[in-house]
Amino acid sequence: MPGWVLFSILLLYENPVLISASGDSTIKESVSASVRDVQGLQLLVQEILLKTFESGKCILILADSMYRPLFQGPWFRRYKGSASFIMIHTDDAEDLLAPCKATQASLDLARNNSCQLYIILVANGQQVGRLLKFGDRYRLLNTRANYLMLFDSRLFSEELLFLWKRIINVVFIRQFSGKAQKNDWFELSTVPFPIAFRDVLAPRRLDVWNRSQFRKGSVLFKDKTWDLKNETLRVAVFAHVPGTLKANTSSLRTIDIGPAFAGSEIEILITIAKQMNFRCELYEPEGAGVELWGRKHVRPTYTGLLSEMSTSRADIALGDLYYIPFVLGIMDLSIPYNTECLTFLTPEALTDISWKTLLLPFSPIMWACVLLCLLLTSATFYILARFHRGIDGKKQLTSNRAIKLQLHNAPEDLKYSLLMRQYTRTKQAGEPEGLFQFAETGNSLLYTFSMLLLVSLPKLPTGWSLRLLTGWYWLYCLLVVVSYRASMTAILSRPAPKVTIDSLPELLASHLTLGGWGEINSEFFKSSSDDLINTIRERFEIVNSSDEALNRVIEGHLAFYENAYFLKHIVWLHRGKTAKNSNSLRHLHIMRDCIINMPVSIGLQKNSPIKPRVDQLLRRMLEAGLVKKWLYDVMKGAVIPDSDTDGTKALMNLKKMYGALVALAIGYGAGLLALLGELLHFNFTVKKNWGLTSLIRMGR
Repeated sequence: MPGWVLFSILLLYENPVLISASGDSTIKESVSASVRDVQGLQLLVQEILLKTFESGKCILILADSMYRPLFQGPWFRRYKGSASFIMIHTDDAEDLLAPCKATQASLDLARNNSCQLYIILVANGQQVGRLLKFGDRYRLLNTRANYLMLFDSRLFSEELLFLWKRIINVVFIRQFSGKAQKNDWFELSTVPFPIAFRDVLAPRRLDVWNRSQFRKGSVLFKDKTWDLKNETLRVAVFAHVPGTLKANTSSLRTIDIGPAFAGSEIEILITIAKQMNFRCELYEPEGAGVELWGRKHVRPTYTGLLSEMSTSRADIALGDLYYIPFVLGIMDLSIPYNTECLTFLTPEALTDISWKTLLLPFSPIMWACVLLCLLLTSATFYILARFHRGIDGKKQLTSNRAIKLQLHNAPEDLKYSLLMRQYTRTKQAGEPEGLFQFAETGNSLLYTFSMLLLVSLPKLPTGWSLRLLTGWYWLYCLLVVVSYRASMTAILSRPAPKVTIDSLPELLASHLTLGGWGEINSEFFKSSSDDLINTIRERFEIVNSSDEALNRVIEGHLAFYENAYFLKHIVWLHRGKTAKNSNSLRHLHIMRDCIINMPVSIGLQKNSPIKPRVDQLLRRMLEAGLVKKWLYDVMKGAVIPDSDTDGTKALMNLKKMYGALVALAIGYGAGLLALLGELLHFNFTVKKNWGLTSLIRMGR
């Protein structure tokens, strides 16, 4: 630690205590003769505190060895119980562009406790300038607080001029000596705001103080952002729906100075400019169409919109800026004015499921139940038919085995008739009728299935148990068929079902490449610890061209990541371009699940003094519903009809009949295979074993 640094926090109780981080002895309360010339300064600081300080707030005091005797026990006791103090004693040789850890901890404590007033009494103006640069760079100083410091011309050098566009609530104390000490007086000055100074800054006098009173009684710390006196602020704009878009219609308001832009953020800016009395000069950063928001180039430089803000060339930035740490590290952001759903634009699957039309009316579980009932009922019919046959008389069939034995020794002219008897059923006297439908396994299954299709039986079965089962099964078949027909009618009256991606697991299972605009969109995936989000990060690629991204989505190779407003806009534009071509490519689908609901803000310069006023006006617009109204105005043209309500007319076409054609094709195929099997069996089994060629000839 260079020299000695005294870091202390003084909370005013009955007996104030000064704690030294360096272990130095308690500072003497008496003021030596060498510092008697600054007693007027001590009185002035007290007068300013009494005039401007609000009770209960925090004050930070930073003083060097020359001015630290001003702040002794009696001075603090005047504010007993009304304020808390954070005091930093800095060494004269300390480099405040890289202060020690104790000083940094004190500054951080003051910022976290929202100290209202910073009193900086350091004789070396160069040291103060380096401290202000350090605090501004790392945001350890609350630049919107009130500052009281000594006047030094070195504070207004060219390299420090940018500070006085950010620290505007400042009062400089400058002492002027008269012929006698009692005639000494102090000038109080501040930086003018707003003013477009470039190389020279001339402080503006506020008041004069002489020992006991102020000459004019001016307000020292007033809100300078209430009226910007028609000052021109540069606004960097990047076209991004719904915040900003290139204006091509007269229904949306635009700003006269600069390129024509419209959108919700333009409406917000116009309203703020009118209330704060400033003009806007819009411009589009160089290479905005390629760099978009921008990216980190070579540390600490950026490109695109981020470059304009990091180099303070722009006062305000518009372009749907996400409220994320990556952006906050470069600029200040207003309170979020909207929350956008960030999701993916995906292609609708090209898989045509119209061939499954006959299966769509029932769910898989329902089909399983129908099939199970069919098998159980068929088995029950078979068992009951066999039971009745056993009671009424056994089935008498020609013994196939005996016929086969006769075929070996029979003459050629009798073999054909014996062979026919093998496959001929002889009806016996007194045999019950109406059991042939279910007495055999194949027939039972076939007739049971035909009943399910509402095909009448050729004959009413014999036996009351079979008849009762048939009646109740007919009632079951009627209910199933009516349900199936109603569901089929509803399916045929709707458009063909579309296979879409609506959730993150479905997206990851699709094996599509994932991509989006710029580094800003990829920052969320880099910082998330969620497993699914990490999977997206591994497959995510940056696609800076919306046309390229849209073409890849249409081709079915990419899922494009953006906010839902932007995706609706490009889908609307795509449908407008392809409306005349009914066979143009495929439809696009916006995933219903949001990856994240991202807050969106207006960009301001780092440590911008107008942020509190902008936030205040933005809250009023949100409460009045103006932002929602402007968003509606921007998006009212990009209305995308729901795919479920698209084409509600019950129109039949060949595509909807694919299911019937598939069923017919399956039937033809199964029949041809069965015929082929019979021919093969006849030629290689029956004909080979029994020499049927001659028998067939005899039969003819």
